[in-house]
Amino acid sequence: MDAATAYRRRWWILVVLALSVFLVVVDNTIVNVALPTLSRDLKASTTELQWIVDSYSLVFAGLLLAAGGLGDRLGRKGAMQIGLIIFAAMSVLGAFSSSSGQLIAARAAMGVGAALVFPATLAILTNVFTDPTERAKAIGAWSAVSGMAVAFGPVTGGILLEHFWWGSIFLVNVPIVAVALIAGWFLVPSSKDPEAGVFDAIGTVTSILAIGLLVYTVIEGPHAGWASFRTIGGFIGSAALLAFFVWYELRREHPLLDVRVFRIARFSAAAGSIAVAFFTLFGFIFIVTQYFQFVRGYSTLSAGLHTLPFAIFAAITAPNAARFALKFGPRRVVGTGLLTMMIGFIIIGFCDADTAYFGPVVISMAFIATGLSLVTSPSTAAVMSSLPKEKAGAGAAVNDTTREVGGTLGVAVVGSVFASVYAPKIGEFLTKFPQVPADAVAAAKASMAAAIIVASQAPDEVKQVFQTAASDAFMQGMHLACFVCAGVALVGSIAAFTFLPDLESQEAPHPGEWPELEDA
Repeated sequence: MDAATAYRRRWWILVVLALSVFLVVVDNTIVNVALPTLSRDLKASTTELQWIVDSYSLVFAGLLLAAGGLGDRLGRKGAMQIGLIIFAAMSVLGAFSSSSGQLIAARAAMGVGAALVFPATLAILTNVFTDPTERAKAIGAWSAVSGMAVAFGPVTGGILLEHFWWGSIFLVNVPIVAVALIAGWFLVPSSKDPEAGVFDAIGTVTSILAIGLLVYTVIEGPHAGWASFRTIGGFIGSAALLAFFVWYELRREHPLLDVRVFRIARFSAAAGSIAVAFFTLFGFIFIVTQYFQFVRGYSTLSAGLHTLPFAIFAAITAPNAARFALKFGPRRVVGTGLLTMMIGFIIIGFCDADTAYFGPVVISMAFIATGLSLVTSPSTAAVMSSLPKEKAGAGAAVNDTTREVGGTLGVAVVGSVFASVYAPKIGEFLTKFPQVPADAVAAAKASMAAAIIVASQAPDEVKQVFQTAASDAFMQGMHLACFVCAGVALVGSIAAFTFLPDLESQEAPHPGEWPELEDA
C-alpha cells in the first residue's frame, strides 16, 4: 500500500487499530469480575486468583520489547495479525479450562499474542498519522479506547456471566478477532524499520528474563516473604539482567532498544507516569470488583454495570487530553492527572460497606477515570514524539511495557497489601470459634469468597456475625490498599511536575537528530 492510500484511509485504519488494542486491554480486566465465580468453580485461592490475572500481564509485559523489535524488523502488520490469531486460539483453550492451573497457562499464552498486537498498533498509528496535530488526536482516540476497555472489561464480563458460564468471557474474543483480522488485511499498511539490522537475539532473551523475573518476584514476594532468600535473589537477579541488557545494548550497532533514549527527559518521565497510573489503576480494580460483589452483594452483571461511570468519564476526557497537552504542556496535564487519580483513591479509601453508590463511589470513579485519561494520552504522545517514526515499534514497546509492568506490579503489590490486613483480621475473628475446622479457617484467610462459604455453613445464630466480620476485614484491607494507591499517585505527580517538559513540538525527530544522545 502506497503512502497516499494509507493517508486517505488513516481514520479507518485507526478503527482497526483501536479494535485490536481494545481486545488485548479488555482482557486485562474482564477476568476481574469473574474472580468470585472462578474462586467457587475452580476452587481458586487468592494466590491463584492473582496468577489468573497476572499470568497474562506477566507474559504480556515480558515479551513487549521483543515483540516491538520483531515488528520493526519483520513488519508490524504481520506481527499484529499473528498476535491476533494466537490470542483467539488461546482464548478458546482458556474458555474450556478445567482447573485454575490450566486457566493460568492459557492466560499466559494469550499474553504472547497480546504482546505482538499492542506495540504494533501504536507503531502503525505513528507511521500513518504523519501530521503532529492529527497524530496527537489519533493517540488521544487510541488512549480513549484503551481507557474505556479497562472499564468495559467488568461490564462485558458481568453481562456474559449473567447469561453464560465463565468461559464465555474468553470465547467472546473469537468473533472480534475475526473482524479485526479481515479488516486489517485489507486496510492496514505494512511498515517496518528499514535500517533495523540483524535481529538482537541476546538482547531479546535478556529483556524477557529481566522483566519476567522482576514481575514474578514481586507477585510471589508476599508468599515467599519479602526478606526471604528467594525474593531478595529475584530482585538481585533482575537488576543484574537489566544492567547486562543496558551494557550490551549500548555496544550494539543495531540494538533491540537504544537505551540512550532514556536520557531524553520527556521520554523517561512520560514512561514513568504511565507506569504509575496503571500500577494504581490495576491494583484498585483488583480490589474494587471484589468489593462490589462480596461486600455490597452485587451480581456479576450488576458489579460490571456499576463500573460503567469509569468508562464514561474516560471516554469524555481522553480525546481532549492530547489537545490540553498541546496547549498547556505535558507537565501540567500529566501532573494534574495523577493528582486527580490520588483524590479519587482517597475518596474511595474512606468509603464503607454501605456508602451511597450515587455519591462518593461514583465520584471516586470519576476522579480516577479523568485522571487516567489526562495521564495516558499526553504521556503516550510524549514517548512516541521523542523518537523518529522508523523506531516507532521500539517506542511503542517501551510505552506498553511500562504500562503492563506497572499494572502487573499494581495487582501484586496492592493485592499483597490488602491480604496483609484481611487475612490476620479474619483469622483473629475465627479463633473465637475453635469448632471451625483448620482447613476452613485457612480457606477463609485465603479469599473473601471462601469466607462467605464458611459463613453460610455456620449455625444461623452466628451466620450474620461471620459475614459482618468478613466484610469488616475486607474493608480494612481495601482502605489501606486505596491509600497506598493514593500515595503512589502523589509521588508520580511530583515526579511528573518535576521532570516532564512544558510546551514543545510534538514532531518526532529524524534519525541522527538526537542532540541529547550524541555524548552517550
